[in-house]
Amino acid sequence: MPKLSTPKQKISALIITYNEMGYIEKCIDSVSFADEILVVDSYSTDGTYEYLLEHPKVRVIQNPFENFTAQKSFTLKQAKNDWVLFLDADEVVTEKLQKEITSTINNPEACEAYWFYRKFMFQNKPLNFSGWQTDKNHRLFRKSKVCFTDKKLVHETLEVDGKSCILKEKLTHYCYKNYEDYKGKMLKYGQLKAKEDFYKEKHFNYVLMTVKPIWKFFNHYVLRLGFLDGKKGITICYLNALGVLERFRELKRLEKKNELAYYLVMP
Repeated sequence: MPKLSTPKQKISALIITYNEMGYIEKCIDSVSFADEILVVDSYSTDGTYEYLLEHPKVRVIQNPFENFTAQKSFTLKQAKNDWVLFLDADEVVTEKLQKEITSTINNPEACEAYWFYRKFMFQNKPLNFSGWQTDKNHRLFRKSKVCFTDKKLVHETLEVDGKSCILKEKLTHYCYKNYEDYKGKMLKYGQLKAKEDFYKEKHFNYVLMTVKPIWKFFNHYVLRLGFLDGKKGITICYLNALGVLERFRELKRLEKKNELAYYLVMP
């Protein structure tokens, strides 16, 4: 009898967005090989939602943004297929990576989840150092075997029921469009990290607010060779350190707000 061929595995490409024009177009084009492209938009105001709504290959849903973990957990639940490729709107899948993804999910011995190393781009030019050279993230996984931990609001972490492996090809990450855009991202991340700290009952500390941003810059610029990236390295390392500073500023604001609320309800 002829040997029955294994059915081709289907895959859903998932993306969350908020004001991503200038990024999202490349991202969508790079996942056109997926059987489903699902985007969850948190009420963009720059035309992102309208662009996605008109795209023939995209299914778009709007959902209010609470934090990254909550938004990604919501998005994951909407996927139609078990295999999921979860991207940020500023990430692009190269042709070589597309082929590796396709062959991987159709391998009977595939792992439950895969890490991707990323190639960082600074205004279309490679950023080779500045702390990012060992950066990797879970991006490809089986929906039925994972969940996002609720312990983090930003830099969300995947919990995998099974084995994680690493793909060879890198994911291209257009991390830096312009100064104000990247600065806004770092400040937002810092504020969400402060909320994490606040919920964990960590307290504001002036010493840490001084030391940690300095250490962040020194670590990424000197120890992680950011100086080899030239002016790009200075900019990225400074803004990353600014995000750490914002984390402590926001934690201080949250503590003061909490104290004020406490005194207002006291008899």
